[in-house]
Formats: sequence, C-alpha cells, structure tokens
Amino acid sequence: MENTLEYKVKTLPTSPGVYNFLDENGTVIYVGKAKNLRNRVSSYFREKNQVGKTRFLVRHIHDLLHICVNTETDALLLENKLIKQFQPRYNILLKDDKTYPWICITHEDFPRVFFTRKKVNDGTEYFGPYTSVFAMRDILEMIRRTFSLRTCRTVFSEESVAKGKHDVCLDYHIKNCCAPCVGNITKEEYAVCINHVRQILSGKTNVVLNYLRSEMASLAEKLEFEKAQIIKGKYDILNNYHAKNVISVHVPNTVEVYSILKDESDDFYYVNFMKVSDSVIIRSFTREIKDRADDSPEDILLTTLADIHFSELNLGDKPTEFLLPFEIDFNIDDIKITVPKSGDKKQLLDWSLRNCRLYMAEQQRQRSLVDPDASANSLMKKMKEDLQLDVEPRHIECFDNSNIQGTNPVSSCVVFRNGKPYKRDYRLFNVKTVVGADDFATMREVVYRRYKRLSEEGKELPQLIVIDGGKGQLRCAYETLQALGLDGKIAVVGLAKRLEEIFYPNDPIPLYLDRTSPTLKVIQHLRDEAHRFGITFHRNKRSKGMIHSILEDIPGIGDKTIGKLLTTFGSVNKIAELPLIELRKVVNLDRAMKIYQHFHPDDNDPVQSSRIAAETVENDSSVE
Repeated sequence: MENTLEYKVKTLPTSPGVYNFLDENGTVIYVGKAKNLRNRVSSYFREKNQVGKTRFLVRHIHDLLHICVNTETDALLLENKLIKQFQPRYNILLKDDKTYPWICITHEDFPRVFFTRKKVNDGTEYFGPYTSVFAMRDILEMIRRTFSLRTCRTVFSEESVAKGKHDVCLDYHIKNCCAPCVGNITKEEYAVCINHVRQILSGKTNVVLNYLRSEMASLAEKLEFEKAQIIKGKYDILNNYHAKNVISVHVPNTVEVYSILKDESDDFYYVNFMKVSDSVIIRSFTREIKDRADDSPEDILLTTLADIHFSELNLGDKPTEFLLPFEIDFNIDDIKITVPKSGDKKQLLDWSLRNCRLYMAEQQRQRSLVDPDASANSLMKKMKEDLQLDVEPRHIECFDNSNIQGTNPVSSCVVFRNGKPYKRDYRLFNVKTVVGADDFATMREVVYRRYKRLSEEGKELPQLIVIDGGKGQLRCAYETLQALGLDGKIAVVGLAKRLEEIFYPNDPIPLYLDRTSPTLKVIQHLRDEAHRFGITFHRNKRSKGMIHSILEDIPGIGDKTIGKLLTTFGSVNKIAELPLIELRKVVNLDRAMKIYQHFHPDDNDPVQSSRIAAETVENDSSVE
C-alpha cells in the first residue's frame, strides 16, 4: 500500500459511511458501506484477510474516497445508489427490472388499465413488476370482466362527453366497456371502479369483495334483482381469482419475505422476494446476483433487500415485518425483523426458498443449453476444489459389488465424463477368484483387472475413482492401485451410504459435503448408477442360473427345448408336475422320458418306463 493511500486509511473517520476504491485510471472498482469507516477499510489491507477475490481487488486499489453519513441505513441507501451509478467491477451485480412488465393506471379523467414495459413520469401509477406474463394477463382479464373499463386511447373529458362528440365502439356492444365516452357512467362512478382496481393490485381483494357483497344485499332489499345478478357475476369472477391467489397461511398484515441461495457451481446468488398482504401474495420475483468479491450471504442479502425495499419496485402498502432466513444488521423504523423457526411465517419463508431453488434450476438449465462447456467447466472446477484434487476430475469411474448370500458375485464399473454418464464405457465383471460374499476380495479383483488392462493397453486412466463403500472397500482398492503402481496417478475416494461420508485413503476423518452441493450430487449419481447397472446384471445372471440349475442340467436337453417347454407350460414347477403324456405333446419320447425321470427319480424301473412309453404311444395318435 502506497504511503498516500496508507495515510488516507489511517486518517479515515470512525463514523458510518461509504467508501469507494479507485484503480490507477481513477475508475471506481468497488463501493462499500461501513459502520466504522476506518476499521472496515483497514481490514482489506491486512494480509491474513486477503483471501479469494479480495486479493485481486486489493492489488488494483490505487486511491480511495469516502462519504460520511449519519446512520447505517443512510450508508446502505447511498451504497446502493453508487453501485447502480458506477457499476463497479468488483461489486455484486444487481440486475434491474426494466424488462419486466408492469400494470399501470393512467393519469386521465377516465383512466385506462393496461400493461407496459416502459415507465413514464407523467402521474401514471405502476404496479409490479410481474415476472410471469401469463399471471399478469390473468389479472388484466379478471379486471376487464369485472369492471368493464375502457381500453381505447380516445382523449375525452366530461365537457366533450356532455356535448356528444363521441360514439360508442364495438367493446360497448359486446359488453366489454362501460362507455364513459357517451356518459353511461359518471366520472365519480368510474373513479370508484378504478379505486377497486387499485385495491386489488395492492392485495386488498377482500375489501372489494366486501363492497360487492354489500351492494348485492342492498339491491336485493330494493327488489332490483337484475342489477343484483350483474353484481353477483362480478363478485364470482373476483372471488374465483382471489381463491386462486390466497395462501393457506394466516398473515393479517403486510410482510416482506426474503430468502437467499447460492449456486455452488457458479459465482451466483439468488434472492427471492415475496410481498404478502392479507394472506395474498401480491408480488414475487427472484434476482440473480453475480458475486464479484468475497461478500458473505449476509452482505448480499442486505444489499439486495435495501435495493428492493427502498426502490420503486416496492409499491403499495408498506410492510410491518421482514421475514428473513438469518439475522442481518439492519434497522428500519416501524418494521420488525423476524427469523421464523416454525409456524405460518416459517412456511412463507420455505415457499420463498423453494422459488429460489426453482429459479436457480431454470437458470442452470438455460446456461447448460446455451454453453454446455461452460457449465461442465464450472462443475469440474467446483469438484476439484471440494474434493481437494490436484486436477479436475474430467474422467471418473465408480465400482459397486452385487451378490445375494454369496451367490453369483458380480461387479459393475460406470464411467462419467464431465459430470455426465458415458455409457459406452460401462463395464461388467463376473467375479472369478472369490468364493462367497467377500466384498473386500471382490473389490481387489475387479480393480486389479480393470486398471491392469487399461495400463497394458495404454488407454486413458481416470482422474478419480469412487468406491461404493466405506473404509474397508476403499483400503482394498487403494492397496490394489499401489500394487499396480498407480496410487500417485489416480485419486480414489469412498462413499459411505449412511451419512454420505466421503473417505480418503489413510485419513480417518471423513469429508462431509453440503447436501445441496453439486459435487455430492455427481458422486451420488455415480453411486446410484453403478448400483443400478450392477444389480440389473446380477438379477439377469441369477435368473438365468435358476433355469440352468434345474433344466439345463438334464442331459440331452438344450436351450430350444427349454424355451419350447417354458413357452407352453409357463414355469419350471409346472413342468416338474406334468405326467409323461403331457410332456410328449411338446417334445419327442426320448426327451420327454429324460425330463420325466429327472423330476421323478424314484420311478426308474425300465420295464415300467417302457410300459408307460408304450401306453403313451398307443394313446397319442398324433405321434408319428
């Protein structure tokens, strides 16, 4: 740190404020906030704290500027404004919502209600943004059917209407418009409808429903049943819409719900926002945030929360409570911060987190379709980091053993390349040297056979081997690789099923990965695929063995005869119970007698057999 910069850091005030880091060209590369400017800025230049991307940031700092403010909230707001103004290289990237559609109510004598993607400061009211165009169109359709507001762009006023300067259009004739242009509705009556629309878009659907219900009752008392029926039709439309949007939890006030999730395979955070009023979700969207420095989830959530809450996105009623996944250092007058652990509020937080997961999965799919290599590269980089490998595990192989009470032992080897199954390289092994259920010996045999052959043929070796089992199987595989001289060339780990523990050779302490980690998901996929592949082979082999042990052991009985018998009679048990005459209908006399005598060893008198054979020939006229 240069002397001038060092002097500036040491003389910073200890009050709250915002600091800007500048590069050698005077460009703002980072904007941050602090309760104590001197302590916070000094922390960047302590070598023990220079980790990850912060190290690269510090290398490019040539100057700094600071602004003092009165409170931490003021610092948060100013930081947010400066980030949007300068778009610093090392700050998180807050995407704006300019492309999201809004529902607007125009500033006219007889306002129109429609959707737009552009905002104009002409007194128009905007509600949104809506991340789902389909949901937004449903709302507009409900408003049109309920209130029959005008949609034309005709400019008129009460004076021009009174002079009869306008004519009704087709919308009026098909009952889609209340025709204010010809005086069918007064400005005050029209304003009541617009106010109801405003309440619906703000989440106060119950207020409008109560109003319509009272209007129906009033008209019914006056015996104006036709008008009451019209109001009832509007009430039913609005009530159906409300029933689809109301949630099962009871939230009497207006609350804002925030959740955050990190994509472990990329440097992205996802923050979901939900605004709930009177048990109705009136707004919800998820932001994708690029993490450009080593900011904590708390810092990112705080910055995004401030941007959403204090920006023009957050319209309508002000909340009385924030629901958050963890505590953050943020205070706003008249707003309570809650970290729910159970109950309705926890359910709201879970819904928000679920929205985060769905949005993250959608973005991951899109990125993998647009640039499959980038997605694979990111995953390989993450796996190398998580598993502490020397190289990226582009080629992974996994082994699994199968046997039932020591019979028909087999082993499977599945191959993944760039985190995806590569089925053409899958291999199955009939265990040759192991008798009984000995997983350790089986693992030694198949690992030896697999990699001895690859080495002799000069084929590509994997960067990682995954053993489906605990320390015992892992030790056997590792010792086998040592015997082949490959222990330094291939990394090997074991995956225990019970707690999803990852073991390393000669290390008694297992590695535990987060359940949502993409690295763990790939290893679990390997394990499951090896088990599926092996158990299918073992099942087929065992089934074939059952047939072989009973029918193919009969001398002179081949596969065609066995197939013919099973096709005709269905099962080996049924064949074993058949008399000779029934067997003779399918096979010749010689084979029929062999099969009959195999299942009836006590009935082996040659004379008796001859008599049976003669009777069979005599009674069966179809025998040539």
